[in-house]
Amino acid sequence: MMKYSTQIKPISYLKANAAEVMRELAERRRPLVITQNGEAKAVIQDVASYEETQETMALLKILALGNRQIEEGRVVPVKIALKRLRTEKARG
Repeated sequence: MMKYSTQIKPISYLKANAAEVMRELAERRRPLVITQNGEAKAVIQDVASYEETQETMALLKILALGNRQIEEGRVVPVKIALKRLRTEKARG
């Protein structure tokens, strides 16, 4: 697990070293916590890592929705679901 304490920089560092920060973000693929007046204000990361995070979040939401539907009893046996899909496809 990554320690965020090693990835904290003040906003002045970001302003003075923007190109280097961008290069390091892309190479290391670790987020960087930006502080302002001693308080954490933002987290920046490379685009590839951000996209991976968004994809993971979407999958987790789908799983949570599926679990909720199971808990609510909103399920259909596989045979019936496949029959419905085949019927809809045939109408297509």
